[in-house]
Amino acid sequence: MIDQPSNKPSDVVLVARNVAKSFGKTRALVDAGLELKAGEVHGLLGANGAGKSTLSRVITCHVRRDAGEVTFRGAPLEAATTRDALRLGIALVAQETSLAPDMSVLENIFLPELGRPARLSYGVFRRRATEILERLGHEHALPLDLEVRRLSAAQRQLVEIAKALALDANLVIFDEPTASLSPSEVERLFDIMARLRDDGRALIFVSHRLEEVFAITDRVTIMREGRTVANALPTASLTQSDIVRHMVGQDLGSVYTQAPVHAAGEVLPVVLEVSHLSAPPAVRDISFSVRRGEILGLGGLVGAGRSEAAEAIFGLRPRRGGVIKVDGREINPTKPADAIKAGIGLVAEDRRVQSIVPDLTVRENLLLAHIGAHRGFGLGYAAREKKLAALIKSLDLPADRLDANLLTFSGGMQQKVVMARWLLLEPKVLILDEPTKGVDIGTRASIYAILREIAADGVAVILISSDFEELLGLAERIVVISDGVSIADLPTASLDEEKLTLLAAPRTSTARNTEFLRRLTSDFGGTAFWALLEQDEVICLSQADATNPVATGLRPGEARAIDVTHIPQALRRREAQFVREDAGDNATLILPMRSRRGSDLGWIGLALPAAADLPPPQAIEARIAALNAID
Repeated sequence: MIDQPSNKPSDVVLVARNVAKSFGKTRALVDAGLELKAGEVHGLLGANGAGKSTLSRVITCHVRRDAGEVTFRGAPLEAATTRDALRLGIALVAQETSLAPDMSVLENIFLPELGRPARLSYGVFRRRATEILERLGHEHALPLDLEVRRLSAAQRQLVEIAKALALDANLVIFDEPTASLSPSEVERLFDIMARLRDDGRALIFVSHRLEEVFAITDRVTIMREGRTVANALPTASLTQSDIVRHMVGQDLGSVYTQAPVHAAGEVLPVVLEVSHLSAPPAVRDISFSVRRGEILGLGGLVGAGRSEAAEAIFGLRPRRGGVIKVDGREINPTKPADAIKAGIGLVAEDRRVQSIVPDLTVRENLLLAHIGAHRGFGLGYAAREKKLAALIKSLDLPADRLDANLLTFSGGMQQKVVMARWLLLEPKVLILDEPTKGVDIGTRASIYAILREIAADGVAVILISSDFEELLGLAERIVVISDGVSIADLPTASLDEEKLTLLAAPRTSTARNTEFLRRLTSDFGGTAFWALLEQDEVICLSQADATNPVATGLRPGEARAIDVTHIPQALRRREAQFVREDAGDNATLILPMRSRRGSDLGWIGLALPAAADLPPPQAIEARIAALNAID
């Protein structure tokens, strides 16, 4: 837990009391309050529609409050525009990015400065932007001259974060900043937030991921139905159940608790088979299959090629190579209509851009996919009425508001509408890209229940998620994708978040370790490997062979029971010395690998012929230590 900030009254930066705001007949805020101190990360929590984003926008002057008071640094906050708020040092990193799509990454990072009456220096901007992205750990992930319209949703979120850091604001509101980030990227962001907090800045962190709330926040304020129901509670004094109870008024239990979808040992037919899919530059060589009634996870970091692979399968992205089969029959989707006809549905990652038509009603958005699949005169709505009514009931959608504009619904409700659209067509395969991005824990639990239900009905479900806990909690198998290549296909039971993070590391990041293995075999011969070890299982991350390799029984990207490998005694004993196997034809050294911070990075192994001159284990250990020192 992060050290708690001091509680001196002089530390208070912002106080909001009795804030109210209505949009037409909708009361977004009724009696909202918040107290924020310098040098703290303050969690602002609540279910979808609780008023978190509205209160955030009141503070940043994006919207004017109808009633109540807000003081900033002891003075009433009466800024008329967001520019006034920025001048005061208040910035917002929004969940739905508000960038200029035709401008470059560099121009968007310094967008607030472009309107100032002063001479601009793009050279200075470029140096500052590089420093900011280096602090974020993404100096190579965001080309500064690239147009923002060409970025992924996650990359656009990173531009928003960089833009806030460029303002050097004293109060920064992070509204769901981690929704599109992987665990390692979240860790980098939290390092930045901790440094900003230690510099005395006040940070508001809005998130639906409770594990993140406990990892980074010092105090939390919880909202429900526009009201503050718990104000400035120390995070250390709460449990997840406490927070959920405040948010939704009831206990939800574990959102991942589930019964097996099908019986153990049951072999179901393959519905979708993808072989050597290529759609450059993001997708290079991806292969996987998914069976009827199975939930398959596609894991990896942002930019690994998971979303792009889904788009290529759905006909949204041109393919250069590869074979796609549905029920054993090869298909060649060049447009979404081809994929829909074959029985494939896609819930895309960016809800606002890719999935909904904001000017249409809920009913019209629900029936969009039906219209695309319908053949014949008229709209054919009558054919779907019975199924639509059943879906509305099962998804807990308000039947009396089907003719309302979809934008009047919360993000979680919008996501349910998009899912219902595809379920109306009864697809054979449903691909969901970040389906719980930006939704609260109650809606997440509801979506998880829906996914298990449709899998039980025989639909093959493909889940793409940057939330590794979510993948591990829902999927039966996980195919790990890195730099556009599928590098592992493992049962979920063989994985945890740490293993998945190591497997998902970009090949550019693990190239150093692979090169290290090559140098070992070049100097000493045999076979070198990098692996994750459990009590009875080994997962090989990478392997290098000399001209005289030793058979280890390991293959990169695969999990093996230790006893079926050719080096079981070495893998079990894990001693800081070479261990000879019973057969006596090889000797293997297994040594731990740790980062500078002491994090477990797996094990390095060197297997040599037993008759070879074995190097001193201390020499190999020193090489590993030197490698980790530059991590």
